[in-house]
Amino acid sequence: MSDFEGSQAPNDNPALSKSVVTWGIAAAVLSFAALTWNNSPMVANASFLQKALAFCLCTPMGLAGALLGDGFRKFARPDVMFTSGIGALVWQKIFWRIGPQTIGCAVGVFTAIALVLGK
Repeated sequence: MSDFEGSQAPNDNPALSKSVVTWGIAAAVLSFAALTWNNSPMVANASFLQKALAFCLCTPMGLAGALLGDGFRKFARPDVMFTSGIGALVWQKIFWRIGPQTIGCAVGVFTAIALVLGK
């Protein structure tokens, strides 16, 4: 029955949707943490409305940074890794799995904080 034309799920690329949701949640968590526990004068002296506006901008910018990092990861990931031991191999595999996305997410979040709260 799955050979019929209408039997496909409406979402053609579930991996992309899972990635977007995962990195969107990560961006929201990082935004909340950066605006809550940051002791820099720029964040500490901001009002609640400024922090709320920063959060509303941080989450999509963090998501955009993570998706750009994912694109970079897909482009630049090496096919073969030469290491000096198992620890270095594990570290490289973890980095190429989540590293560029995490860096992009952090850059997006902190850039949005600087744009909204910077004076």
